Amino acid sequence: TQPSLTRSLSITSAESAFEKAQGERVTLPCTFVLSEEDVGTLDIEWVLIPADIQKKEETIILYSGDRIYNHYYPALTGRLQFTSSDPKSGDGSVDILNLKSTDTGTYQCKVKKAPGVESQKIQLNVLVKPASTKCSIEGSQEIGKDIILKCASQEGTPLLYYDWRRVVTGTQGLPATSVLNKNTGELLLKNASKDYSGTYNCVASNRVGTDECSVELNVTPPINTAGVIAGAILGTLLGLALLAFLVFCCCKKHREKKYEKEVHHEIREDVLPPKSRSSTARSYIGSNRSSLGSMSPSNMEGYSKTPYSQVPSEDFERASGQNQTIASSKVAAPNLSRMGAVPVMIPAQSKDGSIV
Repeated sequence: TQPSLTRSLSITSAESAFEKAQGERVTLPCTFVLSEEDVGTLDIEWVLIPADIQKKEETIILYSGDRIYNHYYPALTGRLQFTSSDPKSGDGSVDILNLKSTDTGTYQCKVKKAPGVESQKIQLNVLVKPASTKCSIEGSQEIGKDIILKCASQEGTPLLYYDWRRVVTGTQGLPATSVLNKNTGELLLKNASKDYSGTYNCVASNRVGTDECSVELNVTPPINTAGVIAGAILGTLLGLALLAFLVFCCCKKHREKKYEKEVHHEIREDVLPPKSRSSTARSYIGSNRSSLGSMSPSNMEGYSKTPYSQVPSEDFERASGQNQTIASSKVAAPNLSRMGAVPVMIPAQSKDGSIV
């Protein structure tokens, strides 16, 4: 009857879970056997069941009517194919190439050939191998100190495990005082001695792969701390002294340049243009006339003895004789109007010495 006809088609592959590394390929099996009662069109459909049960399953590849349709799921474009070139022969398995961690999920194979229908779920888990593993040393590499060797992978699907070993000729054992934490990758070396020196190798691993790194440990006697501090202080003082000297030189040079500029500026302001003989004489006469005009008759005696012949002027003529009486009491300097000077009255002296 109907139930027996439904069970006539059967899937024979039994594997239901796979665990692969990223970058590898996987074959999800789906082999089946048909019955003579299955006379309808053969359909083989693979779907991806989302982790969220509220979302709908997505078709990723389909074989129907002797044709293959694999454009349904963009994330697997170019990486998904039927294993057999002729799926209707009883092999509906698929290959996923260049696996990615995002390919992790539950896949279902559905085989239909009316009236037979059968399906099977397969769980795929894509893991990332440990990669970019780095080793480092924490703490001072001195005798008597505690030293920590660290190991960590930048990539890799948990759970990651770490293992340390010392690479020494004839042995790979760790020092007796060492303490290893396989989960964090830390190796503690207590009270280190010179014998602890050497190459240490760390291996990081998970279920799909391993990666490793190495570090060189060189345990030395303690450093003379006092000498280092004294040297640092002395170097600092010398540096400060040199800096102070440079600042002093710069300031001194700056002051010298500033002084030179100020002196040069003052000289340029104080220098007057040269005067001609004529203007010099006129200035001399004008100054003497002003002095004479401001004096009273009582103090003119001393000035009356000053010979006019000593005045350095080309505009005045000297007297023809020593005893010639000055005919005029007014002497005006020629060209005074051009100089903008005001004529000054100069008192004359008679032969008996009286002022007229």
